[in-house]
Amino acid sequence: MKTIKERDREVIWHPYTPMKIWPEAIAIVKGEGVYLIDEDGDRYIDAISSWWVTLHGHSHPYIGQKVSEQLAVLEHSIFAGFTHEPAVALAERLLEILPKGMKKIFYSDNGSTAIEVAIKMALQYWNNKGAGKKKLVAIENAYHGDTFGAMAVSGRSIFTDAFTDFLFDVSFIPFPGKGREEESLKALEQLLQQGEVAAFIMEPLVQGSAGMCMYRPKVLEQYFQLCKKYDALIIDDEVMTGFGRTGPLFACDHITTSPDIVCLSKGLTGGSMPMGITATTQKIFDAFYDDDRMKTLYHGHSFTGNPTICAAALASLDLLLLESCTESRNRIATAHTAFATTINDHPLIAEVRQTGTIIAIELRTDVPSYHNAMRDVMYRFFLEKKIIMRPLGNIIYLIPPYCISDADLNYIYDCIRELLNQLRA
Repeated sequence: MKTIKERDREVIWHPYTPMKIWPEAIAIVKGEGVYLIDEDGDRYIDAISSWWVTLHGHSHPYIGQKVSEQLAVLEHSIFAGFTHEPAVALAERLLEILPKGMKKIFYSDNGSTAIEVAIKMALQYWNNKGAGKKKLVAIENAYHGDTFGAMAVSGRSIFTDAFTDFLFDVSFIPFPGKGREEESLKALEQLLQQGEVAAFIMEPLVQGSAGMCMYRPKVLEQYFQLCKKYDALIIDDEVMTGFGRTGPLFACDHITTSPDIVCLSKGLTGGSMPMGITATTQKIFDAFYDDDRMKTLYHGHSFTGNPTICAAALASLDLLLLESCTESRNRIATAHTAFATTINDHPLIAEVRQTGTIIAIELRTDVPSYHNAMRDVMYRFFLEKKIIMRPLGNIIYLIPPYCISDADLNYIYDCIRELLNQLRA
């Protein structure tokens, strides 16, 4: 009988994978807390929350229970002209914890679609108001998703190269890293002064796929204030940073000025099921609330507001808002900080960056890119140690489930130290 891995090679095309170079896939048969278990019985520590989605651990019994209960009552319902309790309850609970000013929730399927909805809302908002604002502004090297609108507002890279000619124009400002904050702010203000900017979109405080690049809350506050000053909408992409990853529930909770649109996904359901959310203000909703049918937001998905997924998200929120979850996030952040002090001076390390439960270790290299040869060496090293870690080129990062133990964190830290010493030898 063929193994799952052997059958996989015959029929599956994997994401972000050069299939000829990397045809092997580890067959996972079970999830258990911070671990993924393969068909040979090997247990892997999921150090990156399976692409940043798993908040509370794999196969969490409470989420599973709530999903099962919902499946037995109502598994799905059309959401145009119909509604149901799980969708209403989830919207109500999210609006209680989202940045002030959020009044309406629009459901979609994933992070990319949440961004697509936000872009369409922002552009049509100005169109509905009879204004000529059509320009979008983003930060260089950003990543906002893989659908076409999301790609357009993402930095040009290997993810977008094949489609560059098909993407609409977007103005990019410099990333506000150390020493470039004023340059970035000045570039944004110059664009805003032209009076044509419909919206500014950003990953708040942490650019994920760009290499876990981080910037200060003060800069985020200044970005938001500039947009308010020049009447441009603010799209806050919290797909990765939402639900406590940076410390507070949302990255923009680090500042006082609120965005106009917030995009959520990944940890929304605790990583159990796919869902996207685009939250917005009453002001934006009102621009679509009209007798003129041409002002309707004509966007939707077959599984919009799926009640089973809403049940999973409600269960994840129950867990997220427990005091014990806050304590776990603080524990992880404290452990990361302590670990960073032990490796900061290592000769192979260019920089250690941390925001909340996210820590990134950038190694010195002459080729700082996603295709750095060091990446595959490090990836295989961690797999041999039974740790799931997908370095971003020369950058190692951890963004673990909140249930990870101190023992597992310390094991990962020890393996990173071992890797650094091996690479140095």
